[in-house]
Amino acid sequence: MGDIRDPSLAEEGVRRIEWAEREMPVIRSIRERFAKDKPLKGVRLAGCLHITTETANLAIALRDGGADLVMCASNPLSTQDDVAAALTVEYGIPTYSIKGEDDDTYYKHLNAALDSKPQMTMDDGADLVATIHQKRRELLDTIVGGTEETTTGVIRLKAMAKDGALGYPIIAVNEANTKHLFDNRYGTGQSTLDGITRATNVLYAGKNVVVVGYGWCGRGVSMRARGMGAKVIVIEVDALRALEAVMDGFQVMPMIEASKIGDIFISVTGDIHAIDGHHMDVMKDGAIIANSGHFNVELNIEALAAMAEGRRQVRPYVEEFKLADGRNLYLLGEGRLINLAAAEGHPASVMDMSFANQALSIEHLVLQETPLAPEVYDVPKEIDDEIASLKLAAIGVQIDELTEEQKKYLSSWETGT
Repeated sequence: MGDIRDPSLAEEGVRRIEWAEREMPVIRSIRERFAKDKPLKGVRLAGCLHITTETANLAIALRDGGADLVMCASNPLSTQDDVAAALTVEYGIPTYSIKGEDDDTYYKHLNAALDSKPQMTMDDGADLVATIHQKRRELLDTIVGGTEETTTGVIRLKAMAKDGALGYPIIAVNEANTKHLFDNRYGTGQSTLDGITRATNVLYAGKNVVVVGYGWCGRGVSMRARGMGAKVIVIEVDALRALEAVMDGFQVMPMIEASKIGDIFISVTGDIHAIDGHHMDVMKDGAIIANSGHFNVELNIEALAAMAEGRRQVRPYVEEFKLADGRNLYLLGEGRLINLAAAEGHPASVMDMSFANQALSIEHLVLQETPLAPEVYDVPKEIDDEIASLKLAAIGVQIDELTEEQKKYLSSWETGT
């Protein structure tokens, strides 16, 4: 079962999965409990996530909890082929995922996962959910719930819910504090620069790095780029976020102005054409363009291609576009998630919390006595708090507790000055 590049890579994949597990103590504790209690016994689950070492540890925990699990990739360039091989060959989890697969193969793999007739879905970007609603509506009769990992997917799902199109309840894992405050900020911040560095070997110090979007991902990328010595320029359409970027010490200006002076451009908006053709038209020779948002539509790659007289691959994950006026612009990783296209994605330590939210949210859905309405739900606060507590305990950090006197004060109004 499954469709992978090379089964012989499985042994290497196991070693790397085990290495990641060292940094995932919360998932380890959940897996141990799941293996004992089997809360997911017999549940058919289709997971559409980035097939990485961290995802593998989540998948193993779900399997140990009794889930009948099938995995596929949520992005054509994010798969680690040795991990896909290990999941299929060594861990008995059918996986449909090959790094660099074309669009046809990508959707063939999504449909292969859906052929398992899942009762639950686990998505990253909502492609699995969209495919069910657009092409495989017969599956809606037996699906009872799902989870969504990332900002872009949550945006799509909320739009579906608003239109009355969403056919089953989904928990927005991305909205958990132990996800977006850490994964999006510290994970994306570090892994995005890691991907750009591996692809280009560029020096950040002294360069103008333009970060398009100042959500939690943009905050993380900006913070890490400044730490590497870059002069960071932030682009925003939201007045409050722009003001926050200014107060954080970053320069803020319109994209068209930043396009004239930027050396490295990084998009993290979740929207289409954040870096558009008219922006690229004024970029200086040698500008590097990367995306760390979920879909490559953040960059108008078609416009860039139309502007170019020639294009060539100059390094792995670096494509040069030669323009008519002699300028060269460099697109990284086909405009896809650069942290996964050219590097290994987020560090395991931060994905430990994100994937703990996935595992416990799936368990929460399974344990519901009354089916939830087809809406987008936040992760229950008690799950968020439990994960934070487990993470602190795992890293040996203790915190104080309120005294009874303090609890009473906070819940009363009589005592004042």
